[in-house]
Amino acid sequence: MKKAIVGKKIGMTQLFDQAGKVIPVTVVEAGPCVVTQKKTLENDGYESVQIGYGEITEKHLNKPLKGHFAKADVAAKKYLREFRLDDCSAVNVGDIIKVDTFAIGEKVDVTAKSKGHGYAGTTKRYGFKGMRATHGVGPIHRHIGSMGNCSDPGRVFKGTKLPGHFGVERTTVQNLEVVKIDAENNLIAIKGAIPGPKGAIVSVMAAVKKQKVKNTSVSISKNPQKASARK
Repeated sequence: MKKAIVGKKIGMTQLFDQAGKVIPVTVVEAGPCVVTQKKTLENDGYESVQIGYGEITEKHLNKPLKGHFAKADVAAKKYLREFRLDDCSAVNVGDIIKVDTFAIGEKVDVTAKSKGHGYAGTTKRYGFKGMRATHGVGPIHRHIGSMGNCSDPGRVFKGTKLPGHFGVERTTVQNLEVVKIDAENNLIAIKGAIPGPKGAIVSVMAAVKKQKVKNTSVSISKNPQKASARK
């Protein structure tokens, strides 16, 4: 991982390229973030960088966190995330990380907690087919049905897909393309959907898989006919 930033998911919208083709994007308010700590191989056994995002008043901090920010001589931050960068020596405590650290056409990985759906059945949770809706099946069309075991082994195997809590899991979507960057307003538009509801805290990182950089020219127009007419 070469670089990373923390932000807040704003929501989804769409942009149009010069050919009038619609591009679904997710807008993230990323940064500005501050480096609050550096972990080294000598002191911690590994190298990483901790960055903070979001403003918070000191009265809402406990004593350990107050001392943590005082030692780094940085303003208090609401959210802290740690990243193992390829070159941690290039980053120092107190450095400001802004959204313009990424470029249009670059591939990124986005990590966040997925949306919560509460207690859900197997049809919603795993996409089970369900039973037939005729021939006397009865009011059990979305039930799980047989587990597939007889007297031997006579039990349900561990890991069997069953109803339960759905969502609120750490999820990563890889190789998403950066479509547009608004450095003035700390906004980054990422092609496609990312995990989490609106307002979720997300981590945007340089893609770990090798991808070719693709330059994308995007028009702000919301009308594809106007976008194609200006070509």
